[in-house]
Amino acid sequence: MPDIAALSAALAGIEQSDDAALLRQKSRDFYWYSPVLKAQLDGKRADLWVRPANEAEVLRVLVAARSAGVPVTVRGGATGNYGQCVPLNGGIVLDTTAMTAPIGITDGVLEAEAGARMIDLDLWARDRGWELRLWPSTKRTATIAGFVAGGGAGVGGIAHGTMRERGNLNGVRVATLQDPPALLDLDGDAAAPVNRTYGTTGVITRVRIPLVPAQAWRDMAVTFADFSDAARFALALAFADGIQKKMAGVFDARLPPFFRGLADAVPEGNALVLAMIAPSGLVAFRDLVREHGGTIVADQDTVAAERDPDATPFYEYCWNHTTLQVLKRDRGVTYLQCRFPFEDTLRAVEAVRAKFHDEVWMHTECVRFGGRTTMTALPVIRWTDEARLNAIMAGFEAEGIGIANPHVFTIEGGSGYRRVPGDQLGFKRRVDPLGLFNPGKMASFDAPETDAA
Repeated sequence: MPDIAALSAALAGIEQSDDAALLRQKSRDFYWYSPVLKAQLDGKRADLWVRPANEAEVLRVLVAARSAGVPVTVRGGATGNYGQCVPLNGGIVLDTTAMTAPIGITDGVLEAEAGARMIDLDLWARDRGWELRLWPSTKRTATIAGFVAGGGAGVGGIAHGTMRERGNLNGVRVATLQDPPALLDLDGDAAAPVNRTYGTTGVITRVRIPLVPAQAWRDMAVTFADFSDAARFALALAFADGIQKKMAGVFDARLPPFFRGLADAVPEGNALVLAMIAPSGLVAFRDLVREHGGTIVADQDTVAAERDPDATPFYEYCWNHTTLQVLKRDRGVTYLQCRFPFEDTLRAVEAVRAKFHDEVWMHTECVRFGGRTTMTALPVIRWTDEARLNAIMAGFEAEGIGIANPHVFTIEGGSGYRRVPGDQLGFKRRVDPLGLFNPGKMASFDAPETDAA
């Protein structure tokens, strides 16, 4: 057992706590979306919570942790779903949320400290004529480094892909557990080893991301009598290059009743499309709605909604917020993450809807991968047991649908089509030779090495 009292003394002057209730709180994320992960991770907690205020304090924490041989698990807004910030082996939870400063914008590239909330960065950039390219549905609570380290997909993906696309992450500063711990500044492809690696390859202290010119986005809600018509419309919108958009999500008719603030606008039994459209595209958008037989039932100013704590921007019904909206009232569900094929996308969607109609409440989001447009899905799944969940995933894969399994806590197990290119394992061996960064989350590092012969 580590000597926590000695470790705490070595970190005097840095905000910290070993209070049991606080440690339980700070050792969790939204892994409980998955009954599988809930059974595996409930009760895991750190021995010490620390909240450094700057990079110098981060390095002090890492020097002390390395000297004591204590694991370090990095935490941002803790809005992830895979147990990224759950320490499997105790030790330190290093909370980055005191490091929140936007540092500057140069040539359309934002540099910010790791713990800055994405909503704050977006509003700060908007005051200067810019906005974020990508954000999660948890934008109002997620941190920028957490999005890079644990997510990287979400709103904006219909135009810009995910964070794994070259050019969406310009660079990072990362603190290591080398001897001695150091700060590395990584640009472009060199930053790939910290992209979606759950803090196993270092503590991100700063992030550099490219922005786009700000738009006065409109949230648009469109209903259709049938899910297949809604999906056809959303994919047509995704392919309509002349209409500037940020999002297009499609929802089975069983989902809108869970959307407080929108439920009354959606006729019973109707499927729903939620989109974010630039003002310049609204005329063409309305034409496309009419062409596909849809009905616009609600619209609002996106930025005004997200500035209002009592309002709900439509993106908070989308991506994995869909699952959360249902879980607020029905704990008997979970979810999947999957990507439909680029060809015959709608055929694949309908095939699994028919095969698992009672168990799968389909929810898709239009997105680009490698320059090609398709749909990704975060369907709500009626939970039975793990064997049935595996059977549903196998049924999806039989239709050519890629699965990124959200019911595992390792990078390799859950990545699927979302794995970021680059030598993440080699980088971890270099910057974390003792394996103290979030141990247990990179299976390839923890696996015994074998001779090539």
